Amino acid sequence: MSNRLSLLVDLASMLTREVDFDALLGAACERVAEALGAERATIWLVDADGGDLVTRVALLPEVPALRIAIGQGIAGWVAEAGKPVRIDDAASDARFDSSADRATGYTTRSVLAVPIREEGGGPVRGVLQVLNRPSPWHEDDERYLVALAAQIARALSLTTLRPADADGPGLTLRGPFNRIIGRSEELRAVYERVTLAAQTDATVLLRGETGSGKGLFSRAIHVNSAREAGPFVVVDCTTLPMQLVESELFGHERGAFTGADRRVPGRVEMAEGGTLFLDEIGDLPLDLQGKLLRFLQDRAFERVGGRQTMTADVRVVCATHQGLEALVEAGRFREDLYYRIRVVEIEIPPLRARGTTEIEQLARHFADMYAKKYKRPPPVLLPDAVVALREHSFPGNVRELEHWIESAVVLAPDGRIGAGHLPRARRVAPGGDRPSVTAGHGGVPLPLGLPLDEAIQRYVAATVDAAGGNKAEAARRLAIGRNTIGRYLKERDAQAGDGGDEA
Repeated sequence: MSNRLSLLVDLASMLTREVDFDALLGAACERVAEALGAERATIWLVDADGGDLVTRVALLPEVPALRIAIGQGIAGWVAEAGKPVRIDDAASDARFDSSADRATGYTTRSVLAVPIREEGGGPVRGVLQVLNRPSPWHEDDERYLVALAAQIARALSLTTLRPADADGPGLTLRGPFNRIIGRSEELRAVYERVTLAAQTDATVLLRGETGSGKGLFSRAIHVNSAREAGPFVVVDCTTLPMQLVESELFGHERGAFTGADRRVPGRVEMAEGGTLFLDEIGDLPLDLQGKLLRFLQDRAFERVGGRQTMTADVRVVCATHQGLEALVEAGRFREDLYYRIRVVEIEIPPLRARGTTEIEQLARHFADMYAKKYKRPPPVLLPDAVVALREHSFPGNVRELEHWIESAVVLAPDGRIGAGHLPRARRVAPGGDRPSVTAGHGGVPLPLGLPLDEAIQRYVAATVDAAGGNKAEAARRLAIGRNTIGRYLKERDAQAGDGGDEA
C-alpha cells in the first residue's frame, strides 16, 4: 500500500522534466507494474494528429513502437468508450486483439486497462494498461489505477504533450524531449546528437544564436544521462565578476583575499557527480582558460589561496553564440581549449530556420503557459496574429517569441490575441539576421567631432535598443562580450549623470 501511495505522490514530478519521453514514461510504467504486482504496464497515448493509439514505452524491448486504431483491441476499446476494463482471461474476451502479442512475442493472459483523463471527466488522452498478474484483478485495483491515470493526465497537462484543441481527444507528439517543442528536420539531427551525447561523459559544445534554446538542450543532456540524479550547475560566463572568476569556478580558502573570511567551494565542487554547464564560454577571461583546460584534461584544480590539488567527478557542457574560431585567431581564446571543449559539437538551429509551423506551435505553447500563469482565459491566436508571427524573422529566436507571447497574453485579458497585442517588430536588414540600427530615417546621430568613445557608446546603446533591450543579442550582433556591452552603457550613463549635475 505504501508503494502505491508513494507512486501517486511522485508521478507529477516525474513527468515535468526535460527528459526523453520514452525513458520518462517507461520509468512510470515500471513503477505501475511493481505497485500492482504485474509483469508489465503500458501507456498508450492518443495521437491527436494521427487519430490512433501509439506507445513507444512500456517495457516493450521487443519493438520500438506500436500503433493501433481507436477501437482496436482492449486498449482501443477503452480509448473509444472511455471506460475501464478488468479481464482475468484475455483470450476469452471478444475485444482482445492478439496483433500486439504477435509483434512482441509476448503472451497476454490478463488485462486491467483504464482511460487516461483528468479527474471529473474531460477528453481521453490515452490508456493505462497493466498486464498479467498471478492473482485476479479486484475492484480496489481498478479504483487505484483510475486514480493513477487521472494523476498521469494531470501531469501530462504540465508537459509539452498538449493537443492543439484542449477540448479534443488525444495529445500532440511534438518532439522526443519534454519541454522542447519541435519536429522539424532541422531539429532531428540535434535530438539524435543530444541522445547519443547523453549516453557518455564526453564534453559537449552547444553552438547557436542567443535565445535558440542551448540551455534547454544542455539540461536535456544532463537529465538523460547516468548523472541525472546529480546536480546540474549553471555558470554564466558573461556575468562573472572579472576579479572573482577563478573563485567562482574553483572556490577559495579563508584569507585568500580581502573579505575571504571563510572557505567557499566553487561551482566545480558543487557539480560533483553531476554536470557543469558553462554558458557563453567565449566570454571566459583568457587568464583563466588555462586552468579550465587543466581541469578538463585531469579533473584537477586548486582553490584560490590553496595548495592542495583537488579533483572533481564532473561532466562539462559548454555553450556559445560566438565564433570561437575568430576568437582563437584574435588571440582571445586558447586554441588548445577550443579543441578540448568541442569533443561533441551540436549546432542548435535558429528559430527562423525551423519553419513557420514550429513558430506557430511554440506561440500556442507559450500562450497556454502564460494564460495559466496570469489566470487568463484559454488563449486564442487570431488569424492576423498568426500572420504577424509567421512573417517576423525573430532574430532573438525562441526567447524573443516567448517574450512576445507573454506580453500579448498580458495585454489581451479576454484571451483573444490579435496582431495589435504583439510587440512592434523591429526593421530587419536584408538576410534577416542583423537588424538595422536607426533613429527615425537618419541612422544613429553621430555629429562630426564627437569623441570616439562617445560615438562607440551611442552606437552600442542604439544596437541594444534595436535588440529590444536584450544585451546578449546586442553583443552577438556586435561580436563582443556582454560584459563589454554593460561597460559601454555604464560609461554612457555616468557621463549623462555628470552632465546633469553640471546643469
